[in-house]
Amino acid sequence: MRNRFDEQLAKLNTEMIEMGALCEEAIALASKALTTGDVNLAEKVVPISSDIDHKERDIESHCFKLILQQQPVAKDLRQISAALKMITDMERIGDQAEDIAEIITYLQGKTANETVHIKDMAAETITMVTNSVDAYVKQDISLAKSVIEHDDLVDEYFDRIKFSLIKMISKTPENGEYALDLLMIAKYFERIGDHATNIAEWVIYSVTGNRK
Repeated sequence: MRNRFDEQLAKLNTEMIEMGALCEEAIALASKALTTGDVNLAEKVVPISSDIDHKERDIESHCFKLILQQQPVAKDLRQISAALKMITDMERIGDQAEDIAEIITYLQGKTANETVHIKDMAAETITMVTNSVDAYVKQDISLAKSVIEHDDLVDEYFDRIKFSLIKMISKTPENGEYALDLLMIAKYFERIGDHATNIAEWVIYSVTGNRK
């Protein structure tokens, strides 16, 4: 019975990794489209977001089957419960990557190269998402805590971007709409960082039983 349960947990981990990889791909595509002005690239984010939605439903079903059929206790139950919470955050990450891609289609080929920190912010959020899922699979509290700490860096990037865009508007008011679009994109990246932080906090809960 335990061997069967361990096999199902391993399958859950694999599905979580796959969903995390889809989130990473969506963010990376949106980031590249933003720095290149490639609308076709941005449009590729939409089907990936749809795949993330499907993966959420698959994992949710798998978790419920584990709970009902295997009746896990203590740490195993926390791990499954954490996965159910985490997939909600990952689904939101997919939605926000799609929101970023949608805004890019309105930029008409303009890029975010005037706001250098957006690219750095995007890279940081991708790392946070990757590490938060890895922390779950490895049950690594230290890695989860590092994700939470990195959220401060993402917030710092957002503040820098916000101030640079305010300067852009003051110098060239005709770029006001463009600057606001970039600010909204930066805000979505900040939210992605928040979701990665939530995932990391659920990892800590799954291992320790403690949650903020």
